[in-house]
Amino acid sequence: MNYNKEQISSTLQNIGFKELNQLQKDALFQAENSNNLLLLSQTGSGKTFAFLLPLYFNLKAETSGIQALILAPSRELAMQIENVFKSMKTNFKVLTCYGGHSMRVETNSLTESPAVLIGTPGRICDHITRGNLNLSEIEQLVIDEYDKCLEFGFEDQMKFIHQDLISLKRTTLVSATELADFPSFLDFNAPAIINQLDTALEPAITFWKFPVSTKNKYDKIFDLLCSFGGELTIVFCNFREATENLSEFLSENGYESQIYHGGLEQEERERALIKFRNGTCHTLICTDLGSRGLDIPEIQHVVHFQYPNSKEAFIHRNGRTARMKANGSSYLLINSDEETPEYIEIPEIEHLISDQNSIPKESEWTTLYFSGGKKDKISKIDIVGFLGQKGGLKKEAIGLITIMDFSSFVAVKRKNVRTLLNAITKEKIKGKKLKIAIAK
Repeated sequence: MNYNKEQISSTLQNIGFKELNQLQKDALFQAENSNNLLLLSQTGSGKTFAFLLPLYFNLKAETSGIQALILAPSRELAMQIENVFKSMKTNFKVLTCYGGHSMRVETNSLTESPAVLIGTPGRICDHITRGNLNLSEIEQLVIDEYDKCLEFGFEDQMKFIHQDLISLKRTTLVSATELADFPSFLDFNAPAIINQLDTALEPAITFWKFPVSTKNKYDKIFDLLCSFGGELTIVFCNFREATENLSEFLSENGYESQIYHGGLEQEERERALIKFRNGTCHTLICTDLGSRGLDIPEIQHVVHFQYPNSKEAFIHRNGRTARMKANGSSYLLINSDEETPEYIEIPEIEHLISDQNSIPKESEWTTLYFSGGKKDKISKIDIVGFLGQKGGLKKEAIGLITIMDFSSFVAVKRKNVRTLLNAITKEKIKGKKLKIAIAK
């Protein structure tokens, strides 16, 4: 089909972009001329919008079944794709399914087929096995971070899913690494290739070495984090126990942080990211789970508390900063008691910090929890209206709002929170009495 300028202009306006970047222009052109597309690009290049745009333009308003399937290796990436699609305001229903989410809620939602289904391979296989999915009308398949899907061992699950795609016409694979070949079940012949891996601009990251020893490592990273003055920071550890130990040490010394790793319940992980995104907390301590799928462009600092276990992991960790043409910094804690891996080049410049650093001031934001969400027909507009009318809050005192299935989280200015809670605790929102409290 020919993509008209009005469609593109309207979608750009909805998502808040001024124009398409070259990757997105190339994806539109190639999708118009080829049914198989391989999109190779680094994190932060706008590739999610690049594959969603032609996918959206090829959806049909008159079709009632599932038309497009997007597979992603992690729940965080699947949710990120859903958020981008929703921001496009397409009027097409989208549903995301992933492990850790309520199977009952997903099953109920699937009774009315979405136009676009996003999910992790394992959860999509579960729904197929339970008879919850009819994939016979799907014409478009996208596998995002295809390299990670193979690395995580999802090939058999993807094959199981693919055999039900009897109407498939278009396949798009998205990857951050070049691939030598593809499994035969994909029928991915002579794809059009968009490769920006070699031509992409190097991110504007300043690399620093920060000497420590085993004895003073915790004290030194405490001083380092305090020197950032409350700017957004991700600290990477190799093990979940290390994230918890470091966060506990910081807390004992009056420094607030959030932890994020695979051992947490899904709700705990989501809450940590919500607080990090909305500015309630400035420091996220995580395993390499946080090196992909987190779309937070304002991160100024990446700190490697422990050496990454591969060159690829090191690259993906650093890719969390200097996104969207911004500048960023990466700090490698050089421990004289440990051998630095061969794949890590020790930065030439040493990061020096003042002895006068103090614990950053408490964030001006705090997060409120509401015990109602999408399934209760509660929207962002409802919450803004409620806080304004019942709580007397001005719009500038309301920050990021995140609506989940059965709960919502709202950033509000900390100075207003006590007065606000006294005013709204007994009030109803859309005729419903909800629990409202400061999120734990």
